[in-house]
Order: sequence, then C-alpha cells, then structure tokens
Amino acid sequence: MTAVTPAPDDAPATPALRGCWDTVARTLADAGVRMVLGLPSDDPGLLDAATAVPELRVGVIGDQRIAACAAAGYATAARQPVVLALNSGPSFANAMAGLLEASSLSLPVVVITTRVPAEDIGRGAFQYLDQRRMVESLAGWTHLVDTPEQLVWAVRRAVELAVSDGPCLTVLEITDDVTARDVEQVPAAGPVRRPRSAPPSAELDAAAAALRAARRPVVIAGGGTRWADTGRLGTLADLLGSPVFTTASGRGALDEHHRRAHGLVGLYTTPPAHDLLDDADTLLVLGSRMEETARMGWRSWRGAPVIRADTRPAAFSEAGPVAQPLLGDVGLTIDALTDRLAADLPRSDPDWTARQDHVRAEQVKHTAADFADSPVRAVLRAAQRELGTRITLVQENGLHDIWTYHFPVLRLGPDTTVVCPGEQTMMGFGLGAAVGAALARPDRPTLLVTGDSAFRMSVGALDVLRRLDLGVITVVLDNQGFGWPRRLRAADPTGPHVSTAWEAAAPAEHTAEVFGGWGTAVHDTTALDEAMGRAAEHALKGRFSVLRVPVPDTDVPLGIRAAGY
Repeated sequence: MTAVTPAPDDAPATPALRGCWDTVARTLADAGVRMVLGLPSDDPGLLDAATAVPELRVGVIGDQRIAACAAAGYATAARQPVVLALNSGPSFANAMAGLLEASSLSLPVVVITTRVPAEDIGRGAFQYLDQRRMVESLAGWTHLVDTPEQLVWAVRRAVELAVSDGPCLTVLEITDDVTARDVEQVPAAGPVRRPRSAPPSAELDAAAAALRAARRPVVIAGGGTRWADTGRLGTLADLLGSPVFTTASGRGALDEHHRRAHGLVGLYTTPPAHDLLDDADTLLVLGSRMEETARMGWRSWRGAPVIRADTRPAAFSEAGPVAQPLLGDVGLTIDALTDRLAADLPRSDPDWTARQDHVRAEQVKHTAADFADSPVRAVLRAAQRELGTRITLVQENGLHDIWTYHFPVLRLGPDTTVVCPGEQTMMGFGLGAAVGAALARPDRPTLLVTGDSAFRMSVGALDVLRRLDLGVITVVLDNQGFGWPRRLRAADPTGPHVSTAWEAAAPAEHTAEVFGGWGTAVHDTTALDEAMGRAAEHALKGRFSVLRVPVPDTDVPLGIRAAGY
C-alpha cells in the first residue's frame, strides 16, 4: 500500500472550475447586473444558471422581439444594465427590431448569444447566422468568445462598455465549444461603475461666458440628462432665465411643473413655444443627438451658436455645427456651469422671462377639451387625476398617442419615469417595453398608451404580464386601422390605395380577458373615470388592464398638424 504524502500548506490550490453558463451568470451578478431576460433554450443555458444566483432576477419572455423591447424598457426605467439571452439564428434575428430601439436610445443592454462550432461554419450548420455583421452597426462593441480563458474578461467588459460607453448596446457571442467546457473561477471584482469626467475648466469658462452674454438662451435636454447624477438643471435654467425643452428620451430631466419647463422640442412642441425656439440667440444642448424629430418646426438650430455637452465625441458633428463642444459627463457639466453662472450672473433679456410665462399660459389652453372633442386628451387627464405623477409612462409613436408627448396635456413630475421608443419608433414597442418597465419599477403603476395596430403586433406580451403578475394599465386608442398611412393617403386621393382599415375580430378588451386580464371599452367621460379607477385597483393586485377607447381620425396631435401631416 502506497502512502500519500500531504501537500505542503503553501502549495497552490487546484483552480476551482464551473460550467460556462454558471460562470457567466456569476460574473454578471458580480458586475452589477440584476436582470436577465429571454426564452429558455433547448439545452440549459444562461437563464437556467441565473436562477441559481441570488443577486439575479430572471424574466422569461415568450418572444424574442418582445424580450428585446422589455430589455429596453427595463434599462430605461431602472437606469441599470440588463442582459438579453439569445441563441444563434432565428432567435437572434427575431430580437433585432427591439435591439434597433435599444441602440437608438443608447441603452446599456448586453446581448449574450450562442454561436455554432467554428468547424461547421460554411458547411450548412444548423441555425447559423452571421450575427456580428447583422448587429455591428448598432452595437458599441461586439466580441466572439471562442476560448474558455476569454469568458470572464469578455462578460465583464461587455457590461463595463454598456454602462460607460454612451451607454450603449454590447453583444457577446459564445461558441458551442466554450459552452460545453468548464471555466476556471476567478476572484470577484465588484460592480461596474460608470467613469465620470468633466470638460476642461478653460472650456467650461468659455461656455459660461457665452451663456452669460446671451440675451435669449434656450436649453435643450436630451436622453443623456436622464443618466446624469444631478438635480440642478432647474437651477441652471433659472440663472440663465432660459426656457427648457427636452427631447422625447430626455423627458423627466426637469419637473414639468417648473416655471422654465416648456415640454418637448421639435415635432412634439406645443404651440406657441416654437416662437421661443425660433428667437433663441444661444442654444445649450445637453446630452442630445438632436435627431430629425427634435429639429422639426423651428429654425434657430441652423444659425444660433450651439454649446453642446456630450460624452461622445461623435455627437458634436451629427446635427450641425457646434460653436463650443463640451466633452464630458452631462451631470458634471451642468453642475460646473451652474457654479460659474451663480458666481457671475448672466445678463438675459428681462422680457425673455415674460415671454416664457405668456407661452406657458397659452400652452395650458390646449389641455381643455371634452371627451367628444378629443377622447385622447380626456383619457390623459383622467389618468393624471387617478394616478398622479408617480407612475411609469410607456409611450408608442402612433398618430393619436403622440398626444402623450405634448406638454401640458400630460404633465409629468420629478417622480415620473418615462419610457419611449427612440428615433426608429418601431410599431409595437410599447407592450414589450411595459413588461420591462414594470419589472424595473414595481413600486408604481405602469401606464401604456398605444394604438390598436401596435397593440395587435405585440399582443403576446399580455401573456407575459399575466404570468409575471404585472399590473400594467394599457390604453388602446382604436381608430380601426393604420392611422398614419390613412392620414397621408387622404392628402393624395388620386389612388389607387390599399385599405388602411382593420376592424379587429376580437376587440382589445376581449383579448385582454382571454389572456387573463381585465378589459373594457370607453365611450364617454363617465365610463372613462370608472374604468381608470378600476384599472388602478387591478394594478395594485398585479392584474393587467386594457381600456379600449375608440378615437376619430380628427383627434390629431398638435405637432402633427403643425408639421403639415
């Protein structure tokens, strides 16, 4: 019998090994991820491994397209990175529309997907897709993990770049060769933190001097301000005597009850606030790409000096010339400019504030409409009365639901969370995004306002709401068809035109009941108030509701009319 000699106390320990997906899940949790969304794969994968990690929550979503929208909704509402678990081929392709929105919104979404073995590529591999080529124009970073030694580094880097580089979409492919292997366990490194740096002092001084000299400054806050850790935007606006407009994704940067708040910029501007935009002599643009819809309906963005703050160098040349670029964290930039202007006050035109007060008074008049004149505005007022401002508002971008973008038809507070599509405005975004938003903010009601066509496109999300006990209140504005095409075709009656009418065999409220929710149709003010109250009660119990509101083609938002559509 051979004796076994014990190893000395200082002998190196044998490295601990874990399965690939267990390693991925634990690395994600260590990096600060808290939610993983997706569908179960044929073989146990990331979702399965994530259920064994206490720090991670798993959301099983029955459709990859809806799951990608849910990831966008979660990242927006939680202000945290989220992981979308996919598989090679149709699973990945089905998620692309939602990933398009996540990319356009600059959201920290990490996609982790499988890839077929290298030896099978080009040889008729089952469900092979060149996923990286498909997504590389949308993602801030893509990487192929084809050796076990890369796995932990790549997963952590994907989270770090998603959080800090914009934020942005990142994509990891893990080969089947790696998923079948055990991986060496590595020490925990702790949560990823977004690095923050302010622009150089000399550039901030120059920007402050230009703002100090402006007579009619205007502040435009984009989606980047939503990620800024500051609450001083209102103070900055008061020092400047400046109106504040936001882009759709920047809404929530300033309490809309603030005296300087004038709602959204561009297509969604509520008249007569375009006058303020047109007369601006200096623009301070904070964390916005100034996309096409933000530039609609006003002219000064073409000629007025622009001071622009952003974390991305590429942003400064996207929409037009910038007189003074400020490269750095938007929140730190706001703080630095506020301190400089407080120490040496600007000389804005005293009539500029008086004009702003007049414009706000005129904007308020657009909220006045009874149910017969504007069912949509009546619905939004009822929601405001019943739910207050402590809600998560999820938006689509159809013909009638654009009313939700118009201040002060719906006036949001500092406690309102807003989830909206990006510049791609995919039809059907809202229901999926509402799933993610409700998972992120279970402490408050989630209100979705959508059209009937968008509702049909993602109706499967209702089953997810039921399964996850998410009390989302969905208002379906039903014009029985496709509103945008119908309106555009009405301006050109020469034809021939395909029909834009679509009368559903099962009205939305009946569909809700089939999926286990509560639904009703609303035809007048009395029914509206009762329905909204019942929906709020159901939401508290984790039961979703669908309120179908028939709307006429004439109930068209202000921005659509102003743009000539």
